Amino acid sequence: MSNAIPASVRHVVVGAGVHGLSTAWHLAMELEARGTGSGKDVVVVDKSGPGAGASGIACGCVRNLYMTEPIHAILRHSVDVWASDPVAFGFQQVGYVSAGEANQASDYEKLQASQARVGYPSELHQGKEARGFLRRIWPDFKTDGVDVVLHEKVSGYAGTRQAIAGLAQKCRDHGVRIFSGVEVQGYDTTGGRVSRVRTNQGDIGCEVVVLGLGAWTPKHWAMLGRPMTIEARYAAGHSVKKDMWTYWRLLEGEVYVDRPYRTVDDLDPPVLHVELMNTPVIDTASGRMLADHLYVYWKNGAERMDRPGVQGGTIPIRIGPDAVTDPYGHANDEYQAEPGFADYLTAAMGQLMGRFEGSRKNFRQRRNGGIGAFTPDNVPIFDWIAPNVYMIADSNHGFKMTGVGKLVAKLLAGGDRVAELEPFALDRFANGRTFGSSNSHCPWV
Repeated sequence: MSNAIPASVRHVVVGAGVHGLSTAWHLAMELEARGTGSGKDVVVVDKSGPGAGASGIACGCVRNLYMTEPIHAILRHSVDVWASDPVAFGFQQVGYVSAGEANQASDYEKLQASQARVGYPSELHQGKEARGFLRRIWPDFKTDGVDVVLHEKVSGYAGTRQAIAGLAQKCRDHGVRIFSGVEVQGYDTTGGRVSRVRTNQGDIGCEVVVLGLGAWTPKHWAMLGRPMTIEARYAAGHSVKKDMWTYWRLLEGEVYVDRPYRTVDDLDPPVLHVELMNTPVIDTASGRMLADHLYVYWKNGAERMDRPGVQGGTIPIRIGPDAVTDPYGHANDEYQAEPGFADYLTAAMGQLMGRFEGSRKNFRQRRNGGIGAFTPDNVPIFDWIAPNVYMIADSNHGFKMTGVGKLVAKLLAGGDRVAELEPFALDRFANGRTFGSSNSHCPWV
């Protein structure tokens, strides 16, 4: 096969992360199934290569813990994709357990009911039952302050590198061509439609462009001449002028353990997420309060670890409307976590489970530094932003959402409405459907 990019092709997917690869793979299958084309009609271009951005360094959690109810249907499709080939994608369907305080009980009740409506099985536990549920999995769980627990049975985690490799291979198996080292430098438009994608390796004529760009979404948004601020209207009638994009810096890392991290039944535990909004995190060594609330998540170590341990993180840090995207991730000195992150993560873990007491010495000081571009309401945008340009802007919800590509492919191949995507349309901001804030310290929820 030639390494030269084609002079023209029907579909150009820009970005070889989870969204770009999933869309290309599913689009190839949709075209084949409908008899209207094949993977040969689809190319993926990336200025670095598959998984070079957030997809390649994500913690890898696959969950449906979102207070924004339309997301639940998206994750229903995503788990179907993950489970379709768990070996290729490195998917461990161990479940996901979320724990909170009494002030979150009504949120959890609504969340569980919404998940049930879309066929996403989960169980809700409250009060003494919630605390007993946690101790049956983790006998050393310190349940003080915990009043509500949600157990998502089909969630879990995946190895990021393995998932990207698996998605890339699915693309190749269906004839999709992936070109690394191809940087998009602009777009030629005719009558408002993109007619050519200009790259450092030459121009590509096209019928449709799909943007799956993660942190680079704002750059291409600007290339297409779109405004960098927006008037966000809310259902209550008020409106707020906001930046179109806001960057946040992710805080994730690894902690090694003296013995394998297992349940009482010697199983791989569910991914654990705990938000105690009124419980401070205390450094036991000094007695110093590190934060006035506790928000932490972790899972068994999958990749990038050379002995038993866990990978986890906490709330990202807001950067603002401008950020440096090149170099990205571990290669960028500017966005590495401060030492205080390790203090907070390990103190919170020790505060929740006896096995992690005194684990600060076991924190792996490793370069992470991922950043994400969040939307005006911190909820994804999936929509056409030009007559033939479709944007997948996940607001850093991305790695877990393999089902977005499946749904977008149906839209591209069939031209019909896809109901699950409609709540995430760009016109929600103008039409008073901007999503509001949630009862959480974290922008993701």
